[in-house]
Amino acid sequence: MVQRFISVVVAVLGTTIALAATPVELELVEAQKIWDQAPHNAFTDLIGWKEQLYCAFREGRGHVSTDGRIRVLRSSDGQTWDSAALVSFQGYDFRDAHLSIAPDDRLMLIGGAAPRKKDNESAPTGSFVTFSQDGTTWTEPQIVVAPGRWLWRVTWHEGKAYGVSYTANGGDRHLTLLTSTDGLKYEPLVERLFDKGSPNETTLRFGADGTCYALVRRDRHNDAPTTPLLGVSKGDYTQWQWHDLGNEFNAFGGPDFLQLPCGHWIAAGRMHQGGTHTALTYLDVQSTTMTALLHLPSGGDTSYAGLLWHDDLLYVSYYSSHEGKTAIYLAKVKVKPVGETKAPEK
Repeated sequence: MVQRFISVVVAVLGTTIALAATPVELELVEAQKIWDQAPHNAFTDLIGWKEQLYCAFREGRGHVSTDGRIRVLRSSDGQTWDSAALVSFQGYDFRDAHLSIAPDDRLMLIGGAAPRKKDNESAPTGSFVTFSQDGTTWTEPQIVVAPGRWLWRVTWHEGKAYGVSYTANGGDRHLTLLTSTDGLKYEPLVERLFDKGSPNETTLRFGADGTCYALVRRDRHNDAPTTPLLGVSKGDYTQWQWHDLGNEFNAFGGPDFLQLPCGHWIAAGRMHQGGTHTALTYLDVQSTTMTALLHLPSGGDTSYAGLLWHDDLLYVSYYSSHEGKTAIYLAKVKVKPVGETKAPEK
């Protein structure tokens, strides 16, 4: 086997809050609760497919319980949402739903699968996958990564699914970059992608020029940093540069990001400064910095956003307990160039 050598450069950007101005600003248009029917509703994702919007998330008795299942909502207008499907599998707590569109135009759902024996019990987590041709009927879930390594999300690029698995049972904490041509069988592209501290939830996105970006959450482990990371890779994605995004975003939970039509990148995740909340940020992939922009109506048990550009607005699904119960919310956000003024009223 040919051993792959990975060039890793960690750029430490300091611990102060970024002061540089961003080229865009965000304005909250509205935020509405779209689901709260389970005792605990959490861990969302959002996608547009076949002229419909889909939001997927976990339902259960609590944040950690044996009855975790994935609810899929559907909407034609972003206002009224109906249940399209409920995905579960006997003996597993299904968690952290993520949606994507496979090359054959099927809707793909990947999520965590933990063989939990009782509520609030720690259990190793793996990953399941299921597909749908209509959003309502789904294939039987298949465990594609065994419990102990959690493939948290995949992103399709040029006919391949790319995703990052992390250690989900303690022990040797490291990330592995995986690829697949069918979304079911995964092979390691970079076995040890990153291993400093406790890296875990990772989202990959691809720029127009093919550059792959990774947004990585890190949690506390011994004295290692909990700052999030931005990874950057070109070519065959075997060599990566890593950039520390700073202490303002410690334990940036449930990270997601996307590139807007204007070319700028917006990210979402859980922040703790000023009280726990779900935040939208500006991610500058050139200077490898991140700046907080908007505090969404949220608090307590919150985060795990899904991002979608739709009808010239940024749609954000997320969950929060700021109104007393963990519920699913949808925010609509206007993105404006900095300094844009409102048109005078006639």
